[in-house]
Amino acid sequence: MIPSQMLKGTLEGCILAIISDQETYGYEISQQLQAYGFGKITEGTIYPLLLRLEKNGWVQSVYRPSELGPKRKYYSLSPQGQQEYRQFVEHYRELTQAVDRLLSDRKKEAASL
Repeated sequence: MIPSQMLKGTLEGCILAIISDQETYGYEISQQLQAYGFGKITEGTIYPLLLRLEKNGWVQSVYRPSELGPKRKYYSLSPQGQQEYRQFVEHYRELTQAVDRLLSDRKKEAASL
């Protein structure tokens, strides 16, 4: 399981990634994160992040009827959110490449000792 402190900095970008594929709602986002191996991310974590993304203007929402009960709030990316998602991907790739280089160098140093 991914430690929550490591996850904290990337979860917003991962939520933007899920929303970028299609309009979706909070519970479905938590299910998709779990399916990708993020562990159980509770709706109590997801909804405050969605609210922040909405306040930032990165996502927009609309209520739609649900076959199973009350209306659901569906989220989609705004144009600003699409740009933010692209920046997240770029920055995340830079970060993972830097960490990979660092760990690779340490592995080489340890092998040469």
